[in-house]
Amino acid sequence: MRFSSPLAAFFLFAAICTGPALATAPGAENWNAPAISWHSLKTGVPEATRTGKTVMMVFQAPWCTACAKFRSVFKDERIVAASKDVVMILVDADADKVANGAFAPDGTYVPRTIFVTPDGDVRADLVGKSDPKHPHTIDIEQPDELLALMQRAAQSGSTPEASDQRASN
Repeated sequence: MRFSSPLAAFFLFAAICTGPALATAPGAENWNAPAISWHSLKTGVPEATRTGKTVMMVFQAPWCTACAKFRSVFKDERIVAASKDVVMILVDADADKVANGAFAPDGTYVPRTIFVTPDGDVRADLVGKSDPKHPHTIDIEQPDELLALMQRAAQSGSTPEASDQRASN
């Protein structure tokens, strides 16, 4: 298996080296688990590889008031349904500083929602609209923006643009 990007290599590293596999991501109970099947990196990376589904990574911190508000979006029944079509990974940005730094194309702010191909490439086409400085910021009060991104991620899987970029590296 050839890795053409540092993120793809990190995905493999994370799958191998991030400690014991947990049935669900730490803190997931605050993010509507078990209705949403939140993975840690350790379980989510192999799931994405196995299924070919796009990964949705949410970086959060227990102290973050915006994260607390964002949690309510994940109680929307449409988000719960859409979560079945992507691999959901929840990352505590404080507890996993390596992952937080590796998946920070525009900074390590929280909450941060990043869509990633099963090969580990960040989907630059799946970003929020409201903050050009922090494009991985999603509307934390309403589910509509997140739902639209999740549906696009599920429909498109790994984009041809991402495949072309990997082939040229």
